[in-house]
Amino acid sequence: MDTSSGVGVIDKAAMVLDALEAGPTTLAQLVSATGLARPTVHRLALALVHHRLVGRDMQGRFVLGSRLVELASAAGEDRLIASAGPVLLSLRDATGESSQVFRRQGEWRVCVASAERPIGLRDTIPVGTQLSMKAGSAAQCLLAWEDHDRLIEGLHNARFTPTVLAGVRRRGWAQSLGEREPGVASVSAPVRGPSGRVIAAVSISGPIERLTRQPGRVHAEVVAKAAAQLTEALRKGGE
Repeated sequence: MDTSSGVGVIDKAAMVLDALEAGPTTLAQLVSATGLARPTVHRLALALVHHRLVGRDMQGRFVLGSRLVELASAAGEDRLIASAGPVLLSLRDATGESSQVFRRQGEWRVCVASAERPIGLRDTIPVGTQLSMKAGSAAQCLLAWEDHDRLIEGLHNARFTPTVLAGVRRRGWAQSLGEREPGVASVSAPVRGPSGRVIAAVSISGPIERLTRQPGRVHAEVVAKAAAQLTEALRKGGE
């Protein structure tokens, strides 16, 4: 199959990215894998590093960059939102509480889908709402499986501790009591993309009086099931 697009610099950059799919790669290995001249590979790799499409590991080897993860997440967001509607409605009806899906965007978590409790006292979080990554069960889920450096950075000034996040990883769900807002409790579980990486969190939230002071004991199972349904929907969409 002819892999040439007719635009040489794009074709060469694609060769570099394809070579990095196998894992961390030295410059010499990139030259060998692509068949391109060493100065050309070096120039392309550094340009791709500049745009975060390529990164460097602790040994200075080239790796696929964080920008690719962000772009892949954005590509999956439409599938996530399309699948979230019926799952959140079912979760709301099963728990009697407002339900949401959150995605991380930089230092914030953003509500990308929600199903509000129709009557009575409720925790209203409209789509598009930005909330802190330093408090709340959804923030715990979005941070708990990050790499070490992001974990340390995320815990700075957070309302939760490393021990709390270790518990989240062990159980597979998170709960909070008045972390984000006094009197509000929540339960969340992680949604994973096709690669297995946590890309979102499914949550329910409402007054502590209804959710109790141990909301996970009451609702964790159904919230985790909703998160698993979304994970499966994204897995099928990525096939």
